[in-house]
Amino acid sequence: MRIAVIGAGAIGCLVAGYLKEKGEEVTLVGHGHTVKAIHEHGVAISGARGSFKVPVSIADTLNYIPDLVILTTKTQNIDSALADSAHLIQNSLLLTTQNGVQADKLAAKYLPAEKIISSIVMFGATSLESGKVVHNFEGSWIIGSLFNSHPTESLISLSLVLDKAFPVIISQDMQGMKYLKIFVNANNCLPAIIGKSMQEVFSDLTMSRISIAIWKEAFEVFDKIGIDLVSLPGFPVENLTKFTTMPSAHAAEIFSAMMRNLSKDPLYGSILQSIMRGKLSEIDYINGEFVRLAEENNLQAPLNKILVDMVHQVEANRRFFSKEDLIQKTKELV
Repeated sequence: MRIAVIGAGAIGCLVAGYLKEKGEEVTLVGHGHTVKAIHEHGVAISGARGSFKVPVSIADTLNYIPDLVILTTKTQNIDSALADSAHLIQNSLLLTTQNGVQADKLAAKYLPAEKIISSIVMFGATSLESGKVVHNFEGSWIIGSLFNSHPTESLISLSLVLDKAFPVIISQDMQGMKYLKIFVNANNCLPAIIGKSMQEVFSDLTMSRISIAIWKEAFEVFDKIGIDLVSLPGFPVENLTKFTTMPSAHAAEIFSAMMRNLSKDPLYGSILQSIMRGKLSEIDYINGEFVRLAEENNLQAPLNKILVDMVHQVEANRRFFSKEDLIQKTKELV
C-alpha cells in the first residue's frame, strides 16, 4: 500500500515510523517547522521499543493518490485536513484514529462512508518536539466500521498492514468501544489544567478522587440515556462500574496506583500535549462529549462542564491553574 499519514504529532509520527521500519511506503503530511525537522532528521522514536531514527518522507500537503490515508490530526482539524486533500482520496481507504465519536461523521462529508474505517488507539505516545516521539506504552489497535458492522475485505486487508506496527483487533461494535474510550481519556483534562504529568497529578489522592467523580457523573448520564458501553482490551466495562460504585476514597487509591505505573517516562495525555505545543486541544470531544450528551437529554454534567471551561481558559491564557485552584473549583461536586 501507498500510505499517507495526515498529522505529524505523537501518534502520526509513531505509526509512520513503525510502518516505514517494517517496509511500508509511507509519507507524513504535516505543517511548518515539523516538515523541516522531519525532512532533515527523520522521526526519532524512543521508549517502549528502544531508541532509533527512521527516515520518513514528509510534505506540507498531500500530492499523490494514496491507497490508505491514516488520519491522525485532532478532531477539530479534520475539516481543514480533508478539505485540502479530498480530491485525491475519493478512492482511498481512510482510517480515523481520533478520540471521541465525531471523527467518522466529519470525515463522511468528504468521501464515501464505505471508505471510512474507524479505529481506537490503545497504545500511548508523547511528542513535545517536532519529529521526536516517546512510545510510552504498548497496546492494541482496534479497527472496525461505524457504518457497517460486518468485517469487509478492505477491513481484513487493512488489519494485515497495521498489524506490522501494533497488534490489531477487529471489532463489530466500534460505537460502544469508542464511548468507553472517552472514559479512558476523560481524566487527561486534569494534567492539562495544572500543567503536570499524569504521574505527578495522580500521585495526589485528592486529584484521583476528582477523576473518580468525573467517571461517576458521566456514567450516570450514560445510564440514564441508555448508551451501551463495550469492553476494551485491558479495560473491561466492569472496571468502570467497579470504580463508580465503590467508595470514592478506595477507588481513588486504586486509580492512583494504576496511573502512577502506566509509563516509566512522563506521560502528559493528548490534551496537555496539544496545549504545550501551542495548539487547541480535543477537550470538546472528550469531556465535552459528556456535557453535550447531558444537555441534549435535559440532564446535567456540572463537573465535566467546569473542567472543559478550565481547559479552554488554559488554552486562551497559556497559564495553568494551581492544584489548589482546581480543588477549590470542583470541591462541591467531588
